[in-house]
Amino acid sequence: MKFNYGPAAKAMKTVSMLEFRKKADRVLKQVVRGHSFVLTYRGKPIARLEPIAQNRIDANDPIYGLADIAESGGSLTNEEMDKILYGG
Repeated sequence: MKFNYGPAAKAMKTVSMLEFRKKADRVLKQVVRGHSFVLTYRGKPIARLEPIAQNRIDANDPIYGLADIAESGGSLTNEEMDKILYGG
């Protein structure tokens, strides 16, 4: 594997198709751990291998409070919703 020393040096490494075929399990284990790779074919970048973001909303997120208000028959103005969601 080659390391990319450009602006994204921290995040991106390059791996050739040949090397990926030989070491796919090793590369994918690194992806699971949060590393990203640029896959190259004949020296040219063709794809990016990176983890899929797991954006989960916290159960205490204020957005859920809006649903409770709607279910109870209440209504809010946009300004009131902004205050609940963003504070202030």
